[in-house]
Amino acid sequence: MGADDNGVMTATDLVAMYSTGELSPVEATSAALRRIEEADGACNAFCLVDADSALAHAKGSEERWRSGNPIGLLDGVPTSIKDMFLTEGWPTLRGSLAIDRNQPWDVDAPVTARLREHGAVLLGKTTTPELGWKAVTDSPLTGVTHNPWRPDLTAGGSSGGSAAAVAAGMGAISVGTDGGGSVRIPASFCGIVGFKPTYGRIPLYPPSPFGSLAHAGPMAWSVDDVGLMLDVLALPDPRDPTALLAPFGSYRDAVRRDARGLRAAFSPNLGYVEVDPEVADIVRNAVEALTDAGVYVEQTDPDFRDPVDAFNVLWYTGAAQWLDKFPSGSRDRLDPGLAEVWDRGKTYSAKDYLTAVDARMALGVHMGLFHQQYDVLITPTVPIPAFEAGHDVPPGSGFTDWPQWTPFSYPFNLTQQPAASVPAGVTADGRPVGLQVVGPRHSDDLVLAVCRLLEAALPWPTLYSTDTTP
Repeated sequence: MGADDNGVMTATDLVAMYSTGELSPVEATSAALRRIEEADGACNAFCLVDADSALAHAKGSEERWRSGNPIGLLDGVPTSIKDMFLTEGWPTLRGSLAIDRNQPWDVDAPVTARLREHGAVLLGKTTTPELGWKAVTDSPLTGVTHNPWRPDLTAGGSSGGSAAAVAAGMGAISVGTDGGGSVRIPASFCGIVGFKPTYGRIPLYPPSPFGSLAHAGPMAWSVDDVGLMLDVLALPDPRDPTALLAPFGSYRDAVRRDARGLRAAFSPNLGYVEVDPEVADIVRNAVEALTDAGVYVEQTDPDFRDPVDAFNVLWYTGAAQWLDKFPSGSRDRLDPGLAEVWDRGKTYSAKDYLTAVDARMALGVHMGLFHQQYDVLITPTVPIPAFEAGHDVPPGSGFTDWPQWTPFSYPFNLTQQPAASVPAGVTADGRPVGLQVVGPRHSDDLVLAVCRLLEAALPWPTLYSTDTTP
């Protein structure tokens, strides 16, 4: 591929080409910026693009590669970052009109700091629903983010801007947040890889109001890129007291471990979820490909009840706690749905909260025992393909809250397990479908190895292998 095409190249490919001199970071960054100009009018994936800064950093990277002294694993890779992460020099408005952009922005979150230390070229910041509160991406500040496969559809959320940016070739990689599926849901809807690692694997600062439900996660076109990113993002940061120790070994190597012979449980519906028939067929075909590749798959359910009530208590109280700190008069400027969440969150008692914590702990114990028999659990990522943009729930569904249509994702935020969404196929009308791989806590490498085996066994289409490019 030439410089005009490298927006559709993986980070791994770009770094390899930089090392040989076949391509330069300036060429790659210029191509990504051109792609933003071409595609973001339809997608609305970015809330901030800083072309001058990106090109200046790309020039520095180019000089380092020419001298044989790259500073890190992502040196020169065009990258975006969700506007939930503090970024020195750029405002972090989190999709909200109630946050004052005219204040000092002089701190990098751990994710941002690690990306800079490894030479990533930050193109800008991607859109989020206000405070990342829901599973689609629109906000009073930035409007609606659309799916690059079909602009009439939602990109999902809350990391929909990051998913759309990667899927549309507007930078090779991005980083999102996932408190109930917010990396995996848009990854599924946009046909890319999204990974929520074990809680604490990627440090967070400031602490999320959603507590230990919240994870940061890499988003990319390939599993290799996710492993590469995790080697960068999993480095410790003293500002997160819940962060895990630095990993032993390299995730770049771990994703290539032999996953054949592993035991997987395939649960088409967790025993209680209604799944769109076409989604069910696509996921089942992907599971068959994984079986043919050498994984022992048994269809069985993990046998737990829908933990949505416990999740909602933790989610809504976390949001209310955060919003209580907003300036007086902020409520009228909020997304109306978020304002309702604020009101609802204040109705729960301490006993309600502790009961939810008990339910969460019980689910964690249950899944820990389940994984003594099965190395991984496989499910659909979302029971439906992407729906019409501009709606919090699928029109005509009768749903009132986003967790009602995302039942496969939030249970594994409660349990803090690693979970990834990988593309499984595309519906007849051009909507991507994701398959979710879940592992026991601290098995991030195992989850990624299974994902990569599927990637090899069932090469998935990208936006650029179809005629749907916007």
